[in-house]
Amino acid sequence: RIVGLVRMQPSTALLVRLAGLARPRHQVPTLSSARWFSSMGVHVPSDMEVSLGLAHKEGKVMHPDLLNENVLNAQYAVRGELYLRAEQLRKEGRSDLIFTNVGNPHALGAKPLTFTRQVLALCVAPFLLDRPDVGKIFPADAIARARKFLEAFKGGMGAYTDSRGNPLVRQDVANFITKRDGAPSNPEHVFITDGASVAVRMCLNAVIRNAADGILVPIPQYPLYSASIKLLGGSLIPYLLDESNNWALSIAELHRAVKEARGEGKHVRGLVFINPGNPTGQCLTKENLAELIKFCHDERIVLMADEVYQENIYQDERPFVSAKKTSYEMGEPYRSHTELLSFHTISKGTGGECGLRGGYVEMTNIHQGAIDEVYKCASINLCPNTVGQVCMSILVNPPQPGDESYELYNKERTTELASLRRRAHMVTDGFNAVEGVTCNFTEGAMYSFPKVTLPAKAIAAAKQMGKDPDVLYCLELLEATGISTVPGSGFGQKEGTFHLRTTILPREDVMAEFVSKFEKFHKQFLAKYA
Repeated sequence: RIVGLVRMQPSTALLVRLAGLARPRHQVPTLSSARWFSSMGVHVPSDMEVSLGLAHKEGKVMHPDLLNENVLNAQYAVRGELYLRAEQLRKEGRSDLIFTNVGNPHALGAKPLTFTRQVLALCVAPFLLDRPDVGKIFPADAIARARKFLEAFKGGMGAYTDSRGNPLVRQDVANFITKRDGAPSNPEHVFITDGASVAVRMCLNAVIRNAADGILVPIPQYPLYSASIKLLGGSLIPYLLDESNNWALSIAELHRAVKEARGEGKHVRGLVFINPGNPTGQCLTKENLAELIKFCHDERIVLMADEVYQENIYQDERPFVSAKKTSYEMGEPYRSHTELLSFHTISKGTGGECGLRGGYVEMTNIHQGAIDEVYKCASINLCPNTVGQVCMSILVNPPQPGDESYELYNKERTTELASLRRRAHMVTDGFNAVEGVTCNFTEGAMYSFPKVTLPAKAIAAAKQMGKDPDVLYCLELLEATGISTVPGSGFGQKEGTFHLRTTILPREDVMAEFVSKFEKFHKQFLAKYA
C-alpha cells in the first residue's frame, strides 16, 4: 500500500514520512530510505536523495553531492580560479609569475623584523640561552624578552596555553590599546587567535543564529566575510561604498540597506567595516567613524572593526584612528553602550608575519555571558599557537628608545613603510596612466582596486564562456604577463563596473616591471576585442 501511494504521489515530504513508517515494519535498517524505495521499484529523484537520508554515493560518504550545502555555496576569490591557474603555471615551470593576488609580504620579498625573529629563535630553542656566547649572538633585550616569555609560558612553546591566549600576551594587548586610544582595556576581554580571520569567524559564529540573521558588509568587501557568513548559514547584507568619492562610506546607504533587509524579515545583527580598506585602500575620517558608531548604537547593531592594516598608512591627511578611541571620546551613551569587536593581526603592517598566524579580538561593551560563551567555543580548539602569541606580544610591545634593538627595529619599520608609500604612488599612477583604467589612490592597507572599462566584445566573449568579464580579463592578464590578480567580481562591485585587485607588495623594481607589463597587456587586450 505504501509503495502504491508513493508511485501515485512521489513528493519529498511524503517519501520522508513513509520512509519512517516503512523501514521498521519491513526490517530494512541497513538500507537508506532511497535505496529501500528503489528496491521496491520506486524511482527516487536525485534531488530527494539527501532528504531521504542517503548516507553515501558512488561508494563515498564524503561525496560532493552529499556535503554541507553551505560548504558548497561558499566562495573565496582570493584563492579561487585565478590563483589555481597561477599555481598550475608555476608547477609547469613558468618563471615570470608575480603573485599579487594576496597580501603575503614575505612571499614577495619583504624581510622579517630582526628583533621578532631573534626572540622567537630563543623561545623555540631555549637551549640557546644556556650557551656561554649567547650574548655575542643576540642583543641583551632580545635575551631578556625571551626569558620573560619562557617564564610566562609554562612548559615552553610546545605547551598549551589558556584558550584565550597567555595572560602575559593579553595584558600586552590591553596595554597597547590603552596607550593607543586613551581608553581602558580589559585583558579578560581579549582573545588571541590564529590570525584575525579566526577571530572574525569566531565572533560571526556567535552572532549568526540562522538565515534570518544578517551582517552588513561593505561592497567591495574582503571575501573572508561573504564566505564565513555563508558557511555559518547567515545572510550578507551589502552596503555600497562610493567609488566616485574615494570609496566613501555613506550613512544614508547604511540606512537604505537596513531598511531593505528588515523589510525582507531579516534581523540585522552586525556591521563590518574595514579601516584602512580592503580591497579599496581608503582611510576613514574620525567624523565618519563617529557616524558609524552612532548608527550602530541607535540601531542596536554590533560594530565589527577590521583594523588589521592600521600600521599601513601612506598619506598624512587621514591617520589611522581606532573605533575604540572614537567611541570613548564621544562620551556617553556611546562609550559604555556601543557593542564593539575590534580585530588586529601580525600578518600585515611592516612585520607581515602571515604564516605565523597571530591575531586578536577585543570585546568592548559585550555582555559577560556572551563573552563566556565565546570562551567556551574557543576552548574547543584548546589554544592559539604559541609562536603567533609571542609575535603578537612583540607587535604591541616593541623595543623602546634606549633598548639595544630599538634603532635597528625602528629603521627596519620606517624603511619598509617609506617603500610601501612609494609603491602605493607607483601603482596608482601607473593604472591612471592607462587608457580606460581609473584608480583611487591607495591611502592605506596593501592593495589597489582599479576600475577597468572593458570593450563590448570582451564582455560578450566572457558571457559565452560562462565567466564574469573581469575574470576573463584577469585570466588573459595572467597568461600574457604572469601577473596573478583577483577579479573585482570576487569582492563585489557596482553592477556594470569591472575591477581587479592587486597588492602593492612586490619590491619596487618588480613593481615597476608590473606597471610596464600591465600597460602593454591592456593595450593588446583593447586591440584584440576592438
